Amino acid sequence: MIVRTHSATLLGVNAIEVEIECHEANAQQFRISIVGLPDAAVKEARDRVMAAVRNSGFFAPFTGSITFNLAPADLKKEGPAFDLPLALAFLAGREGLSPDRLAECCIVGELSLSGEIRPVRGILAIALEARAKGRRQLLVPHRVAAEASVVQGIEVIGLQNLREAVLYIKGEKTITPEPCRAAEFFKAHADYGIDFSEVKGQQEAKRAMEIAAAGGHNLLMIGPPGTGKSMLAKRIPTIMPGMHEEEAVETTKIHSASGLLGESGAFIATRPFRSPHHTISDAGLLGGGTNPGPGEVSLAHHGVLFLDELPEFRRSTLEVMRQPLEDGRVTIARAAGTVTFPAQFMLVAAMNPCPCGYYGDLKRECRCGPPAIQKYRQKISGPLLDRIDLHVDVPTVEYKTIASGETGESSQDIRDRVEKARAIQRDRFAREKDVHTNAGMTPRLIRKHCELDAEGAGFLEHAMTNMNFSARAHDRILKVARTLADLEASEKVLAHHVLEAINYRTLDRAMWS
Repeated sequence: MIVRTHSATLLGVNAIEVEIECHEANAQQFRISIVGLPDAAVKEARDRVMAAVRNSGFFAPFTGSITFNLAPADLKKEGPAFDLPLALAFLAGREGLSPDRLAECCIVGELSLSGEIRPVRGILAIALEARAKGRRQLLVPHRVAAEASVVQGIEVIGLQNLREAVLYIKGEKTITPEPCRAAEFFKAHADYGIDFSEVKGQQEAKRAMEIAAAGGHNLLMIGPPGTGKSMLAKRIPTIMPGMHEEEAVETTKIHSASGLLGESGAFIATRPFRSPHHTISDAGLLGGGTNPGPGEVSLAHHGVLFLDELPEFRRSTLEVMRQPLEDGRVTIARAAGTVTFPAQFMLVAAMNPCPCGYYGDLKRECRCGPPAIQKYRQKISGPLLDRIDLHVDVPTVEYKTIASGETGESSQDIRDRVEKARAIQRDRFAREKDVHTNAGMTPRLIRKHCELDAEGAGFLEHAMTNMNFSARAHDRILKVARTLADLEASEKVLAHHVLEAINYRTLDRAMWS
């Protein structure tokens, strides 16, 4: 008799269902083998499973040769999530577990030697795969049941130990399915704890950030140390539109597959803000490894990726961002296969104007010579700058402004305007696939929605001719101008929209010329 259970393994940030077959044959010596491209953690499961079975009080004779097959056999199986389904397949004949009952469940969980069921990563992706395969129930460790319960259309059963799992499948114990608390979690955790009203001065930078959030544009801040660049960047998520359920599920799935979700943070209800150190490797930023996993650009999906001290990053590391900035996804090819990760993020970068940080400052003298300044700035390539829509100066704030008791405009007030502009874009791109904001417009959509009058076209022609902008910069100026028009609820892109959009491209040309 062959007993079958169902589980899943992660491939990138998605899960693929795995069928576990258990066959027992007569043999003089008790032996267990696991086949189907298992990694070391799966091979070691036989020792964990046998110890857990014995320590859970199941004393049936362990005899014969037992073979577990993990299908499909050409897909590499990784991690300890197969412990629980392997143990239940082994105990099915000995404890009288119904094959039909096992067939309607997807089962995941790591076993301790005592039989306790421990959490595993990627539960949300596994829940989505189980629902897609028509499984009625998902049996998971109780500590991560809340994470899986976000997926509607499948019952999530949280289990504490192996004995409880056996009793539940036999029908001798009742366990209430985990209720979906997504709406409740959103309400309780949709608070960033910081606000734009805390930032003194920097009105031009705030204006640029409002435009960036409204259209999904990339942003570069340039200014001396201590002017508030990092403080401003951390508050950008607070003015972006709130996460809706589909975005939250996508983002949570990536963090779950990376093992970054705590038991109390079973669902991501706010825009992610990722700020990697400048020593990060190419694989750390883009994703990769022997068994490819998501990098920082994917962990910032639907949120903000902040690169502070931009020239301090290795140039090769920065250049790998070209594909995700253009396509909104990352494709990593390895000998074992190709994996694609989502990476629709807003890039926000900050840098000093020179190595010492005080070039152009009216109060402090720059100690850098022209060769040092040129070398510092050349660490950022022209193609990367072309992909950043807005470049804004962040000057030193006067003492009177810092010491004043006045508070700036709140994040809620700015977010209200941003959401109105985003609503216009949702209506505009309702019939377009994978285009949700002005920053994602294709050349065809730019021609359709960014038509200029004679005055605006004249401004753009003059800028292209005299500032040597590239064709990519031309398109990005039009995208920013379209966002400026949306913020004013203007159907047409007017000349002053084009002029302001051009102004956000002049800083980098002045600095890199």
